[in-house]
Amino acid sequence: MTESLIAVLDIDGTLIDSNYQHALAWYRALRSVGETYPVWRLHRLIGMGGDQVVTAIGGEELERRAGDQAREAQGKEVDALLDEMMPLPGARDLLVAIKERGHRLVLASSGQERHVDVFLDKLNARDIADAWTTSDDVEKSKPAPDLLQVALKTVGASPDASSVVVGDSVWDVKAANKVGMPALVVRSGGFGDDELREAGAVAIYDTPADLTKALNDTPLA
Repeated sequence: MTESLIAVLDIDGTLIDSNYQHALAWYRALRSVGETYPVWRLHRLIGMGGDQVVTAIGGEELERRAGDQAREAQGKEVDALLDEMMPLPGARDLLVAIKERGHRLVLASSGQERHVDVFLDKLNARDIADAWTTSDDVEKSKPAPDLLQVALKTVGASPDASSVVVGDSVWDVKAANKVGMPALVVRSGGFGDDELREAGAVAIYDTPADLTKALNDTPLA
């Protein structure tokens, strides 16, 4: 029998189908501060924390000039799109399957608390997860590993506890690699398999439902 692990699951894009809405929200938010970037470039940054997106897309000058304003506007744009963001196939079943195997479950998000609350309700996950995080819990988001380290702390685990990350982007995988956590990935992030494997993903699945079916072949057996 596999030893009990701590499963750290990303919410946005991994459990909730939200990546393309976030890209559109960033597009609109940046236009509101006078900057227009191709949506596809913004999509490539989704999964990276909002504290880093503005610098990544427009440089430090844009961050200094309009970073906070853009993030506030992006949050409001997301508010308007929340109804369109729904659980991906098998998302809740994956959470149940992980818990049934005796593992501890942390839903790790650097999203704003009001958005995380909506997603927890959409997943009906409050009684399943052992803990969850929001942007209020971290100083620096992915690809920095802070979020994963905080996730372990929320369940009283040490940094070297046996754990697994489930995400959807290269940013999830890179963060996991920095703290030595294996990363399972679903394709809803829109990244190519080659990119995910190069970043260090140990296995890739179409949806949470496909990961659930293959769970016995993973460290979360």
